[in-house]
Amino acid sequence: MTRNGQSWFDDAAGPLVRPYAVTRGRTMGAGHDLDMLTLVVTVSPAPRLQHIETEYAEIVQLCSIAQSVAEVSAHLNLPLAVTKILVGDLIAEGMLNFRAPASSDSYNDIAGIGDLNILQAVLDGIRKL
Repeated sequence: MTRNGQSWFDDAAGPLVRPYAVTRGRTMGAGHDLDMLTLVVTVSPAPRLQHIETEYAEIVQLCSIAQSVAEVSAHLNLPLAVTKILVGDLIAEGMLNFRAPASSDSYNDIAGIGDLNILQAVLDGIRKL
């Protein structure tokens, strides 16, 4: 993957910028308890971006269509923990809206027995591959 025409990863050395440098040493985000399945989308119209780091601009652009935090992490080729911090910053600034994933209790209420049988059949089929 490239960023601004430069390689983000060196095959031998790994990432050229360490994750703590991207988050400025922070290990916790802006107070939002983000799950990897949390959906984030850019606010429309988006306020002016206050960060100069390219990762923030890429997240805002990427999230013009709703994405999960995991998808954002994969697209940016950043660790999930780093992505959560950056996304949390943008949520705190009002740049992104977010929706937490439904809890597992909600899934159980929504899914009927037939749904669970279908899911089990799919899982069995995948295991046979």
